[in-house]
Amino acid sequence: MSRDLNKVMIIGHLGRDPEMRYTPTGRPVTTFTVATNRTWNSSDGEKHSETEWFNVVAWGNLAEICKQHLVKGQQVYIEGRLQTHRWEDAENGKRSSVEVVASEMMILGERREYGQLNSETHEPDSQQDEEYPY
Repeated sequence: MSRDLNKVMIIGHLGRDPEMRYTPTGRPVTTFTVATNRTWNSSDGEKHSETEWFNVVAWGNLAEICKQHLVKGQQVYIEGRLQTHRWEDAENGKRSSVEVVASEMMILGERREYGQLNSETHEPDSQQDEEYPY
């Protein structure tokens, strides 16, 4: 018997406040980005770090919860599946993007702490590919 599995779990910090919209049928959908950081030492002892960005989408009740409770900079656990979108651009080039379709979300740390931080230091959304400041 063959089984397939598409499951992803990430712990990281929100790169921007969640954005919620509604489909034409009225179903809520919320999108946000999560950054994960990785550090390591090379064989010569030099310290390296990299940030990986994930686009996350939540649907239905989870979308509403994410919009209500998540703020930029907050640490969060997301569980879900990977979904790839493929299309052709204006020059007929093949393009694709991968997103995490969330099935579960858990806030890590104190919400008040991030809400206060966010209200004091919130700036317009920065570009997604810059280094994550937390």
